[in-house]
Parts: sequence; C-alpha cells; structure tokens
Amino acid sequence: MDEKRLELALEAAGMGQFEWDATKDLLIISPCAADLTGMPAGESPARGGEAWQRYVHPDDRPRVADIRANHLRRGESFQIDFRQTRADDGRLVWLRVAVAPRLGPDGTLAGVTGVVSDITSQKLEEEQRQTLMAELDHRVKNMLAAVQALAYQTAKRTTSLDGFLQNYSGRLKALASANELLTAARWRGAAIDHIAAAELGALAPGQTSWEGPELFLTPRAANALSLALHELATNAVKFGALSVETGHVELRWKRRPDGGFELSWTESGGPTVSPPVRRGFGSTLLEQVTGRELNGEAAIEYRPSGVRARLIAGAAAVAPRPESVPEVTPSRVVETVAAARAPRSLKGSRVLIVEDAVLLALELETGLSDAGAEVVGPAYELEEAMALLDRPIDAAVLDANLNGRSVMPVAEALARRNVPFVFATGYGETGGAPGGFEAPVIRKPYDVTQVAVAVADLLGAH
Repeated sequence: MDEKRLELALEAAGMGQFEWDATKDLLIISPCAADLTGMPAGESPARGGEAWQRYVHPDDRPRVADIRANHLRRGESFQIDFRQTRADDGRLVWLRVAVAPRLGPDGTLAGVTGVVSDITSQKLEEEQRQTLMAELDHRVKNMLAAVQALAYQTAKRTTSLDGFLQNYSGRLKALASANELLTAARWRGAAIDHIAAAELGALAPGQTSWEGPELFLTPRAANALSLALHELATNAVKFGALSVETGHVELRWKRRPDGGFELSWTESGGPTVSPPVRRGFGSTLLEQVTGRELNGEAAIEYRPSGVRARLIAGAAAVAPRPESVPEVTPSRVVETVAAARAPRSLKGSRVLIVEDAVLLALELETGLSDAGAEVVGPAYELEEAMALLDRPIDAAVLDANLNGRSVMPVAEALARRNVPFVFATGYGETGGAPGGFEAPVIRKPYDVTQVAVAVADLLGAH
C-alpha cells in the first residue's frame, strides 16, 4: 500500500500517522495527525523524541515516559492512552497512540512509526458510566438500608406475623411507588400530585381528593412523603374516614415564602376518633422521621371529627422541575391496603404463573395453591409459557418482562382465548397496564394475598 492510500485509510478510520526519525532527530506529523493533536504538520525537531512529551498532561507524563522508554529499549511495540493539552488551542483531549519501533542494521533504535486517534468521547462515556454505576450502587445500598430499617422497626412494633407482613409490604409498596415516579423523571424529582395519585388514586375512588401547585420533591423527600401518605392512608382505611363509605380524605398543599411547602391531611365523615392507646411505628415515622427527611416538621392530631396531619418542608426538600415529567393516570393498580382482605376460594381454578424470578414464582405458586388453585407452570421463560398455553387455563399471572423479553405474546394469546390475566410486574407504566391491555396491575413488591385477590376478582367478573 503506497503512502497516499495508507493516509486515506487511516483518515477513514479516524487515525493519523506520525514518525520519529531518531537518526535525524525529526518528528514527522501527517495532516490527519495534526488535526487530531493540534501539533504542526510536517517535519519539526524531535528533541531526542521528547517533542510530544511536553504536551502530555503533567499527571500522565511519568507513566507515558516510563512505558515509552521500557518498550523502546527492548524494541517492542506498544499502545498507550493518555491526556494531552492540544498544542494549538490548549484543549484537553484523550489520545490513543500505537507505536512500532524501527531498528537499524546494528540493532539500535532508528526511529518509530505510530498512529494516533482521539478517544475523548469514549473516555467521557466511560467516566459517565462509572459515575452512573457509582450513583446506582449508592442508591441501591441506601434503599436496602431503608428496607432493612423498615423491617426492623415494623417487627419491633408488630405482635403477629400476619400483621407484620401486611404493614411491611404496604411500606415497601410506598417506597416502590416513589421510586417508580423518580425513575420516570430520571431521578431528578417527583411531583407531589403524582405521589398523591400513586398513594390515594386507586385506594377509595370518590373518597379522596388532592390539590395544590405543581411542586417537585428531591428523591429523599419524595420517599419520605410517600411513606407518610401511606401510613396516613393505612390508618384511614383501618380506623378512620376511609373505613366507611361516608368518609373523605382531603389533601392540600401550598408553597411557603422560604421556598418550602406546607401540606395538610384532613379526614372527615368517618367514625369518631380518639388518640391511639399504643404508639406504633407509623406515628413515630410521621412525627419524627418525616419531618427530618423533609427538612421541616410534622404533627398529627387525633380530633374526634377526624385525623389531621400537617407537614412543613424546607426549601431543601424541593427540586427544580425535571426535563422529563411522567403523566400519571391512576390505573387498575391493586393497593396493598385494599387487598388485605381474604380472597374467595380459588378451588378448582387453573391459574398459569409466568414469572422469571424463581423465588417469586415459588411464592406465587404456594400462595395460589393455598387459596385452592391448581397452578399451571410456573413458566420462567417465554418459550415455556407459550408451550403451556394448550393446557386448560382459567386465569393467569404474568410478569411483564421475562429475562429481557416481553411477555406480550403470551398476553395476546390469552386475550384471543378470552382468558383473563393480571400483570404482576416491577415495570412502571403510568398510562395503565403493559401493552395497553385492560388488565389489573400489581406493582412489585407485593404480597401473595394481593395476587390471590386479583385473580379471584378476575374469575368472579368473568
């Protein structure tokens, strides 16, 4: 390949060529290499091969010099990445240089031939990935710590296993709802009205209302508010305004001059309220944890006419409006507190389970079997599920994603056979069920009671 064709090939590959003639002590830079490095094209003094070295970033200079000297002394080729301050405009770039030494008849170094490429964009992407992975690791550890603390605090204040499972799963559901909203907004913030819709939207239709200006919360504040609303809603369903059809919950919030906000929860139309005899974790969470997490304060009053709560948040709890804001439309989401009732017997019902997480599939199989169902499967892969569709099936529980593959082919086949199904998924779709199906959605984490209730409702209405 002649010199011109080689230069064209290297240019097409985004590379430039250079040479160092050790005999004449000249550095020869091709036009393409000059564009990449900012060094002048053509011949220039090599200064004993050190001409390029002075443009290397000071932090990388010792490493580059050491690698260069060791390989050239042994007559070996090498490749190295380093930062360089461009000779023309002073910009900092990342370069990748591959060097092959040329030896003279006596075995001494006669010079080198090399190619150079600009890898700045690759390095920036790599740094971004590392930053994102570190941030993900941080968030996961924080979430696991929060889950562990919730388990411990719930267990300390619960006298039965059933009570623990109900309370704990509900609190996990609240955290999951907040994280779903934060993920949709790329963890830039979650709107108060979206949090309210997630916690109250499907809880007691017609008995809850919320209103206030558009306000976005930081991830920490969003998780705190979700837990607070969950505790208030759970109490209202069990003992307060939402325990009767005449009750109502009103949620209102407004901005404060200091940049924070004030939120009020008011129950009315329910049974007469009296202060609880025993202080539970919910009260502790509201009055101590929530206020601190919101950089403000929280108070709850047990008035005879209904519970009232007041949350004041500081400016640090409020986030700027994210570029991506999810549209929240309450779908047929099965809420933990609403699903705490015992389902009708599923005896004689054939229920297909499609779930790629083995432990969850086993839990579903046990729970549905205990309710009297005959379990078909479980199917852990798409092909397994499709192969089971020729068996008699009355209802199905579907995970939306099976090891990276959509469960939609199974859902479509079931829909054609008029077999009802429920989605039990960790994927958040604010517009309703995955694939646009008219099907109930149970968000992970869930308890098996929720699934059994949903399946029984499907069979009862079918």
